[in-house]
Amino acid sequence: MEINGLIITLPKEIKLLIGAFIIVLSIGFYTGLLFVSETSSANPKGIEQRYLGNEDDEEAEVMRFKKSDQEMLTLVHNHILSMSIIFFMVGGIVSITKLNKKLKLFLIVEPFVSVILTFGGLYLLWKGMFWMTYIVMISGILMTLTFAISTVIILIQLFQRRK
Repeated sequence: MEINGLIITLPKEIKLLIGAFIIVLSIGFYTGLLFVSETSSANPKGIEQRYLGNEDDEEAEVMRFKKSDQEMLTLVHNHILSMSIIFFMVGGIVSITKLNKKLKLFLIVEPFVSVILTFGGLYLLWKGMFWMTYIVMISGILMTLTFAISTVIILIQLFQRRK
């Protein structure tokens, strides 16, 4: 069965369902990024302070304390589970778009690698591997770009008509 480009041939009702899902999912995803931006300053020092605390920094505007074992395990657990479901669903939809196979494979697989690197990296940062801050930043940016590219491709192809 050929699935490359199948999205273009789907019935209007299914296209509307997929479109509504992708739009609502994107609102949730980008709201989460806004939260990250507001709480960690989206820079290495901000990320470290968010999880390791800043009680030694006398000039800090907001006092933060190191996250507990329970907080970190909950954060990592919740994010890995929810993000894997999100990227499984988006990847499933990307799999029926009309794309180059290598690009399609990258858009389907990369987010799972980034989820592990981002949230596993936060855990390792919290355990004292401070250089993981940079891995967390790079993988988070790559995960966001992959999500954005995938959703744009899906939305564009949903509006294409059969030839």
